[in-house]
Amino acid sequence: MIAPLLAYYGDDFTGSTDVMEALSSNGVETVLFTRRPDEAWLKRFPQARAIGLAGHSRSKPPRWMDAELPGIFRWLASLGAPVCHYKICSTFDSAPHLGSIGRALEIGLEIFGQTLAPIVVGAQQLGRYTFFGELFARFGEEVFRIDRHPVMSRHPATPMGEADLRRHLSLQTQLPIGLIDLPSIHAGAAKAKLDAALQSAARVVLIDVADAESQKRMGELFWRERNRIGPFIVGSSGVEYALVTAWRAAGILGPAKPFEPLGAADRIAVVSGSCSPTTERQIRHASANGFVSVEVDYVALASGQGSGEAEETALQKALKVLQDDKSPLLHTALGPVNIGKAPANTNLDNDRVGQRLGAMLNRLALEHDLPRLIVAGGDTSSHALGSLGVAALTLRHPIPQSPGSPVCLAHGERQFEIVLKGGQVGKDDFFVRVRDGNL
Repeated sequence: MIAPLLAYYGDDFTGSTDVMEALSSNGVETVLFTRRPDEAWLKRFPQARAIGLAGHSRSKPPRWMDAELPGIFRWLASLGAPVCHYKICSTFDSAPHLGSIGRALEIGLEIFGQTLAPIVVGAQQLGRYTFFGELFARFGEEVFRIDRHPVMSRHPATPMGEADLRRHLSLQTQLPIGLIDLPSIHAGAAKAKLDAALQSAARVVLIDVADAESQKRMGELFWRERNRIGPFIVGSSGVEYALVTAWRAAGILGPAKPFEPLGAADRIAVVSGSCSPTTERQIRHASANGFVSVEVDYVALASGQGSGEAEETALQKALKVLQDDKSPLLHTALGPVNIGKAPANTNLDNDRVGQRLGAMLNRLALEHDLPRLIVAGGDTSSHALGSLGVAALTLRHPIPQSPGSPVCLAHGERQFEIVLKGGQVGKDDFFVRVRDGNL
């Protein structure tokens, strides 16, 4: 097996498909596995120049990372790629107790034996920008500092209350953090800044990316200095967008091949565990344009108390929708989750919600031989794919209007098309566009 150009681990499933889209749509054929593959599965994709592993460390505590990430990072290193990327969300939402990027950095530096790890978060393709280490993110037609972002500042699990990523990260690790700032990049001083970081006490260096030029220069810098830095890098899919420009300039990549048109599907099924206002708007728009909304009892699924009855009730409604030649949209929330109905001291497990939604989606797909499915919600996607029996994903078709959640081809006991949509991704007509193949 020829060593890939890049190997990566995604801290959630939607983020993992985001990387696959960034690479495959630019001519770097990529396979994304849902669990560490054996040699037989690797040999099924001999054309792959990038290999990914979709994970869920974003929703896990540091003790989980201590147990699992060393083995994952050793596996990435064993693939022999010159770039090994720990992929995080472009909104950087994380906390000391949950999805700690700082702890992942500490483990990665140790396993890869590196002195310094770069972090790249900005990606203008996704509406994410960093200036002097502060993160800004698009919401609708406006751009907000991340601690004032209408959604991410109020994230239910890991709200972003600090825009300065070095300050935010300092709550998760004691590692010294440097910065290669945007003016230095535009002035051609990025290498000098990197040299200074390598000679300093810094163990992490955040690199500003806010536009096409800084993205291009960051990619060229890392690729040129990769042997001096080491393979381990942390960041959003901005890492891949930057590297693609460097690879193309170096003659490693040719032009990307066009994708076969997607076409319309008569019926699809959607499950959503997302409580994002963006997903709420998408559900309401879809319900007014040919989808049938089916409410699923979140508390029952999350607590396990009465979940069997709640699932069967929702499933029977969804099966009836399919029998009527329409598309069901099963959802546990319309906007922020209200858990007021939960009895006191009830243990609500979001992992269970994702697993049960995946099982419900699998039953709908099997009974009606559905060719295309959608799962909405990052954490939901991470757990739903296991219930769908998916071993690997490849890119079926990018969605230019909504980069980050492409149409994938699922590989397992059967093949089908699936979209894993992050909560913040997409315009109001996202579900309708995917059903109609209007990409």
